[in-house]
Amino acid sequence: MMSEERKRDENLFEDGGPGQLYMSFVIMDDLLDKLKLLNYDKEFCRELKVKFLNRHYFALQTNPGEQFFIFTALSAWLIRTTGRSFETPQEDDDPNSTISNILDVLRNMGAAVDFPPSRLKSGFGTEVIYVLNCLADQALKAVHFGWNKASHPVEDLEEENLIDDSAEVTLEKIEEEMLIEDDDDDDDDDEEGGILDLEGLRNLPLSRTNAAEINKPDDIMESTTDSAEWKLEVEKVLPQLKVTLRPDAKDWRSHIEQMHQHRKDIGESLSVTRNQLDKLHLEITRTLEKIGSREKYLNNQLEQMLLEYRASQDQLAQTKEQYRSVSGGVTERSRILGQITEELEQIKQEMEERGSSMTDGTPLVNVRKALARLKSETAQTDVRIGVAAHTLLRAKLKEKGNLQRAADPLPAAADFDSVF
Repeated sequence: MMSEERKRDENLFEDGGPGQLYMSFVIMDDLLDKLKLLNYDKEFCRELKVKFLNRHYFALQTNPGEQFFIFTALSAWLIRTTGRSFETPQEDDDPNSTISNILDVLRNMGAAVDFPPSRLKSGFGTEVIYVLNCLADQALKAVHFGWNKASHPVEDLEEENLIDDSAEVTLEKIEEEMLIEDDDDDDDDDEEGGILDLEGLRNLPLSRTNAAEINKPDDIMESTTDSAEWKLEVEKVLPQLKVTLRPDAKDWRSHIEQMHQHRKDIGESLSVTRNQLDKLHLEITRTLEKIGSREKYLNNQLEQMLLEYRASQDQLAQTKEQYRSVSGGVTERSRILGQITEELEQIKQEMEERGSSMTDGTPLVNVRKALARLKSETAQTDVRIGVAAHTLLRAKLKEKGNLQRAADPLPAAADFDSVF
């Protein structure tokens, strides 16, 4: 069984028909059973304090970060279960290095890894389930797990022929039960229009041993029922015997019928389409051959012109390169010429200003006007100085007179009058 599962896992990525889309769910269910056999709920979930995995955990995308961490941690635990040393990765570890280490261990175990490592970064998908399934198989081998042979219970056929004394019933009890059933059936027959044969119910077997003796007829049974009445009764009961089954969308039988029908339709369409595609293939092949021969003919005819064209292109490229080099020198020289021209214009302007200032008498006139202005300002200043000196002298004399009058009022006043 282990080899069959491994072969099925190795063929996971091959084309398996329409059911291949749901193959990951089937393998995920098998993987969960293997993890339960390895007691992952006690040794892995309780250690990391994570919830138990469901049947679609790695088959559908829920939380890529959490799924990738659970995938790497579960892979490390399975590798350690096989007897190899492997540290549990942390959430901040480099995912590329972690995936590379897991795939290296998987290759050393002999498993085929024919998919890019980047497919494992999402933390879900067929590749993730494939890696975990391979590691789980190796872990089961490491713990020496094996399936025991099935033990079938021995059935005692003699017990079927024994009669339980407590199960014996009397004819009176059976008649009472039949009467009760008769009342119930009469109510049902009134509603549905059916007929119940009470004589046939009373002749039911009482037990497994004496059933044959009670129901054994004395003579050959002959039917006394009229065929017309029988057909009429069948027509009455026929609508009640029809059973309509509602199709279930989740029933695998309906899916299989649909798959077979689709396959049949595809086969019929393919037989018609294949002929058209073959014709189209032949026409395209002939057209391509004609185009190829025409290209060869044109190449042969235009080979000399193509050589000349290539030579002209090479010469044009050389000429463009020379033009770029020459134009670069001209641009540099034009820039230098512009600088020299600006300096020359500035020198010419300075020479003109100096020449005009040497021949013009305006500065001399300005000097004379300045001297006259200075003389007038000097005369005004002298007058102001004289007025200020006179005012000061008068103030001193007045102060002196005040001092004398304070010392000797009368003579001082006479002297003051004689002075003025």
